[in-house]
Amino acid sequence: MNIHEFGKNNADVIVLLHPLGARWDVFNYVIPTLEKQYHLVIPAMPGFDPDEPNTDFTSVEQIADEIAGWLTEHNLKIKCLYGCSMGGGIAARILAVGKIATDCAVIDGGMTPYQFWKPLTYIVGVRDFVMMEIGKHMSVKALRSMFDPKKYTEDDLKYIKEAMNAMSAKTIWRSFYSCNNYSMPNPLPPVNYPIVYWYGSDEKKARKWDIAYIKKAFPNVQIVENAGMDHAEFFTLHPKEFCEKLISWICFAV
Repeated sequence: MNIHEFGKNNADVIVLLHPLGARWDVFNYVIPTLEKQYHLVIPAMPGFDPDEPNTDFTSVEQIADEIAGWLTEHNLKIKCLYGCSMGGGIAARILAVGKIATDCAVIDGGMTPYQFWKPLTYIVGVRDFVMMEIGKHMSVKALRSMFDPKKYTEDDLKYIKEAMNAMSAKTIWRSFYSCNNYSMPNPLPPVNYPIVYWYGSDEKKARKWDIAYIKKAFPNVQIVENAGMDHAEFFTLHPKEFCEKLISWICFAV
């Protein structure tokens, strides 16, 4: 797994874990601001890495272990672990296993394991797979009908189209299925550092089960709603506000 680093001269480390359907460089929206103050560590997940197009996504568990292993090997003390959507699920797994230390964590719309009949999770996985495969074959013009034109520019849609086209069928299936079915330690070890779960007000219904799961897994978690936002929109569409809120959370938490 390729790991990209920015602001390496800074002492405080932030790990940024990207969402499903995007690449590590989706954080280009916030890197210029955050690297002035923090050492940024941004993994390029297998299956989503343009520098390794022949790799496929493995599993939340394996990728979480690989990231934790890399951080341990490089002896990095983490100031904040941030993960969005798929990255939020990977962050939750890292936190639960407890192999690395962090001062605080942000799970932004993080995906959590389904808590219902196992065969049904397979059916939902097939639905998600088919929808993404259809999206891969849509033109940028067609994608326009799926994204709010007041929020997403033509360049945004071209990026989304390019990122989707690069995903193999195996990566699409594994990432969706694993993000919704990954395992967690039972019982979970106590987590004593601050954790916050962010979600957009426009995704409140979709995140209902995730929020319930996170509250049970991490009893000390704070739940924060970001007004006027949908899934994975905070750092991409509101980078200035995102950086301000993330830095404020870090300062408050530690």
